[in-house]
Amino acid sequence: MGLHPKGYDLSLDRIRRLLDVLGNPQARLPPVIHVAGTNGKGSATAFCRALLEAQGLSVHVHTSPHLVRWHERYRLGVKGGPGRLVEDELFANALRRVADANGGKPITVFEILTAVTFILFSEQPADVAVIEVGLGGRFDATNVIDKPAVSIIQPISLDHQAYLGDRVELIAAEKAGIMKRGIPVVIGHQEFDGAKDVLISTAERLGCPLTVFAQDFLGYEEFGRLVYQDEFGLMDLPLPRLPGRHQIGNAATAIRAVKAAGFPVTDQIAEKAMLSVEWPGRLQRLTEGALIEHAPVGAEIWLDGGHNPGAGEVIAEAMAAMEEKQARPLHLIVGMINTKDPIGYFRAFTDIAHEVYTVPILGSDVGLDPVALAQSAAEAGLKALPMSSVGEALEAIRTRSADSAPPRIMIGGSLYLAGNVLAQNGTIPT
Repeated sequence: MGLHPKGYDLSLDRIRRLLDVLGNPQARLPPVIHVAGTNGKGSATAFCRALLEAQGLSVHVHTSPHLVRWHERYRLGVKGGPGRLVEDELFANALRRVADANGGKPITVFEILTAVTFILFSEQPADVAVIEVGLGGRFDATNVIDKPAVSIIQPISLDHQAYLGDRVELIAAEKAGIMKRGIPVVIGHQEFDGAKDVLISTAERLGCPLTVFAQDFLGYEEFGRLVYQDEFGLMDLPLPRLPGRHQIGNAATAIRAVKAAGFPVTDQIAEKAMLSVEWPGRLQRLTEGALIEHAPVGAEIWLDGGHNPGAGEVIAEAMAAMEEKQARPLHLIVGMINTKDPIGYFRAFTDIAHEVYTVPILGSDVGLDPVALAQSAAEAGLKALPMSSVGEALEAIRTRSADSAPPRIMIGGSLYLAGNVLAQNGTIPT
């Protein structure tokens, strides 16, 4: 982080130069499922991993960013098992090799880390790799994969406008850049018709075998079960282990993508995957830990790293669904970075949140000041109080709810905040 600039410099020239020096490891990967989108990339990746591991396959997984430790970005496949996060020695060796190959030339941290992905995934054996895009698609450093088994485009909404454009159609065009001529494409649920039209027209222009959510395949809840349906038939499955109605669409998209990549998905495989899937920091229930001890007794505490208006909407919908099943006052603890749209995020909670506590993000020089963030929450119509830490916010909720029912607390607004919380709580992803 001290040697290379943070953020993204969207271009493929530097990463291609570096990979050429390294012998082009990206050309020696197992079959790749390449995942892009504004929201739901990580969840689709987690479902794909669960579906493939349920078949006994070894699965490499690249995700970005990490929550607590850099190692989380690299899960290496283990035959018949859940895989493992990369070990220190293997990780350090790959980093040294990439640094030596780069020779001090200008390059970003993400490009360095992406080159590490290709070294690790090409040299460690596995049956398949699931690779999540970092930002955008067309010029993302992962987009040097010439022939993936399938490309997935998850829901498109406004985010990273400075890099990708200020309209969903422009953002969709950037995400569609991972599509490769003649390679299958699976398009997940799209809220905006303009974005969906761009994705479909791009796939058709490139001659990609195309399947679209709600058009060619479908997932929905019925009688407390997940029903998946496509041209091959129907599967009656348990609801995913990951909470939230939005995960039904994510699960359906992953099922269709794994099939499109050429791997079988039986009812038994899909059922096992729905019950085993995991994805830290995404509507993750926290029940114990050093930080949680500050919370009110009996409080229900959730953690989610969603950070844009689209994510706010699906999280708010999940909170509303929980309220229908068991009524509790909802308190938000939110920290965000300065490239996001806090007012758009907060608006999703206007009718359901009791109050908001805004907090700083530790270890980040781009975090929004809690006072300014509280002002954004107030502009969205929410009662908000700035706090110095998540622990202080939890204690404030404990004091203010002492004479009422145990509250429901949702901590979110940033993956960086989610990482702070997991680290302080002692809940380290493995």
